[in-house]
Amino acid sequence: MTAETAENVVPLRTAPRIDLPRAERAVAELLAALGYPVEGEHRAMTPQRVASAFAEMLTPSAFLPTTFGNDEGYDELVVAREVPFRSLCEHHLLPFYGYAHVGYLPGGRIVGLSKLARVVEHFAAGLQVQERLTQQVAEWLHAHLGARGVGVVLEAEHLCMSLRGVRARGSRTVTSALRGDLRTDARSRGEFLALARPAQIAAGPLLP
Repeated sequence: MTAETAENVVPLRTAPRIDLPRAERAVAELLAALGYPVEGEHRAMTPQRVASAFAEMLTPSAFLPTTFGNDEGYDELVVAREVPFRSLCEHHLLPFYGYAHVGYLPGGRIVGLSKLARVVEHFAAGLQVQERLTQQVAEWLHAHLGARGVGVVLEAEHLCMSLRGVRARGSRTVTSALRGDLRTDARSRGEFLALARPAQIAAGPLLP
C-alpha cells in the first residue's frame, strides 16, 4: 500500500458481531413456534442456512475508498446510474431491493467509479430503512470525497409491502438526498435529477 493510498483509507462502519450458533438455535425455536419444527430431511439444515444467509446480508464488506487527484480539473457531474442493491427492512426482516443513482460534482479529487457502488453496497448491508440508507450514502460521500455536491436517488421494491399486508406488487419507493451544490444550485440539481430519473418506472419489475 503506497503512502498516497494509505492516506485515503477512511474507516466505514464496523461490522456487527454475529454469534452463528446462537442464531441457529433461535431460528430453530422460531420455526417450532410457528408450527414448523426442525425435523426431517428437508428442514434439518434450515437453521444453519437461515443464520448464514442473514449473516451474509447483515455484514458490510470492507473496501478501500480510493480517490485520485483531479488533475484535469473536471468540474461537471459524474453519475453512476442503476447500481443494483439489496437490503433488509428492519421492521419485518424482509428484503427491499432496486437501484441506486449516485452522482457528484468533483472538487480536488475524483473517486474510482466502482467505489460509488461499493459505498451503496456497504451501507445497504444491515437492517435498514430506505430513507436512512439514502442519507447515509450521500453524507458519507459528501464528507469524505471533498465533492462540491453529491446526489443520491434510490428506487426500491419492498417485499414487506408487496408480499404481505397491502400486497402492492410492483410498487416502488423513490427517495433522494442532495448535498452541497446539488442541493443549493437549481441548475446543478435539475441536471442531476434529470440524469438520475428512475428509468424502471415504465420498464416493468425492478428485478426479474
